[in-house]
This record gives sequence, structure tokens and C-alpha cells, in this order.
Amino acid sequence: MGHTVTLAGQGWRFDADAPETVLQAAERAGIRLPSSCRNGTCRTCICLSTSGAVRYKIDWPGLSPDEKREGYILPCVAIAETDLTILAPAAGKLPVPPRTDA
Repeated sequence: MGHTVTLAGQGWRFDADAPETVLQAAERAGIRLPSSCRNGTCRTCICLSTSGAVRYKIDWPGLSPDEKREGYILPCVAIAETDLTILAPAAGKLPVPPRTDA
């Protein structure tokens, strides 16, 4: 079952269907979230979840216990368990590839 992810600052929404990560779902929807390692260690993608719940594809994502309590998530390894609202100020739209049909 899919869940809706809302980027609070931009007002954009996209669906996230398990087992895809929040980052994969954003990219599928044409939204770029900052990322680098895609395995939960570099923290480039860290953002704040203001509502909702996630589970992680890995046992030890690169977040401290305090960060987890405060609502920070790593979208590259986070799977939406409920609808989510996140703050990701550096998010942007992915460029649309040019059409090749005539």
C-alpha cells in the first residue's frame, strides 16, 4: 500500500510504495532530494519529518538517538510506513528529458 509524502516547504506531494525508499519515490515523481551514498552513512539526504513514520532498510542508519527522537530521517534508506510530511529545503524538480517522438 502506498503512502503520500508531502514536502512541506514546497507543497509538493508524491506517492511512496514499499519497498522503495522515500528517495527513490521522490526521484520517480521528478523530485530531487540531495543524496550521495544511498546507503544511510553519509547523511547528505538528512531531513526532518514533521509527521508520519518510517522504517529503515538497514539496522543502523547514520542518525543519533537524539536525531531519531527529534524526527530526522535519511530518505535514502527510509521506507514510508504512513503518510509523511518532511522538510527538505534543498529539494528541487528534476529536469524533464526532451521528447524524442515527432
